[in-house]
Amino acid sequence: MPRNGFGEDAVENGNGAVPPLPSFFIIGPPRTGTSWLHEVLSKCACLSHPTKETRFFDKHYDRGLEWYGSHYRKVTEGRLIGEVAPTYFASPEARERIARLVPQAKIVCTFRNPVDRIFSLYRLKRAYGFIPWNFEEALERDPELMESSRYAAHLKEWQKTFGQSQVMATTHDDMQADPQAYLDRLVDFLGLPRVRLVPAHSRRVLTSEDMTVPRNYYLTRGAILLAEWSRAQRLDTIVAAAKKWGALKLFVGGGPPFPELPVVQRAKLRALFRPDVDELEGMLNRDLSAWK
Repeated sequence: MPRNGFGEDAVENGNGAVPPLPSFFIIGPPRTGTSWLHEVLSKCACLSHPTKETRFFDKHYDRGLEWYGSHYRKVTEGRLIGEVAPTYFASPEARERIARLVPQAKIVCTFRNPVDRIFSLYRLKRAYGFIPWNFEEALERDPELMESSRYAAHLKEWQKTFGQSQVMATTHDDMQADPQAYLDRLVDFLGLPRVRLVPAHSRRVLTSEDMTVPRNYYLTRGAILLAEWSRAQRLDTIVAAAKKWGALKLFVGGGPPFPELPVVQRAKLRALFRPDVDELEGMLNRDLSAWK
């Protein structure tokens, strides 16, 4: 008999109790405004705290539901629980585990021009010391860059797993063009109360686009590994406090700005992503010619 009724490999607390689980997931993919969404949705929903991305369903599933539940200690009665988790989009493991534990979950994807998004994700990874390579090397050596750009293929799998009525597909273009209308449509789908954006929120749809190369890759990499170890030891509050005090700025970036993506490389990527964009265009029933 499946444990907890969730599936034969579902994880439990030590006492067998299942903590409150999210009713919705904002799954990205990365660099599509998920930090902005986490900030504005925190005003009307209970999101993971103090870590924005728990990586539970794709990376830390073996830590168990007690560990996952520790990110939702500040649950407010009457508020829906959710997680903003952009790395889940391209993870079959995350999709299957969520389906077993929370089969009625609502899923939100936000798609962005794939060339802009992949270069933005590359810069983020370089700035935070996750990878040391130039852009062309990274495309070959970091599978996530290309895999998370397979919009149509992964969207199909989420729709197949949860049903089209539980999966909302949006675009970053709409988020930028009218943040309030975008947010209204999203919270209506999730069953959350509407939130009126202040001007500062409307201006900050996509953050950290001014990232720079690290001063020292190894120093940055070491700091990030230490932060990840601290989270594994449930010291998330210390990591969050360090960020608040500005410690992150000592290790992330600080070097020269990233060069712009060369026109030739951009053209190659547009051609590479064209078949997927064409397919997504049909799935969303909207014109995406600006991405081609």
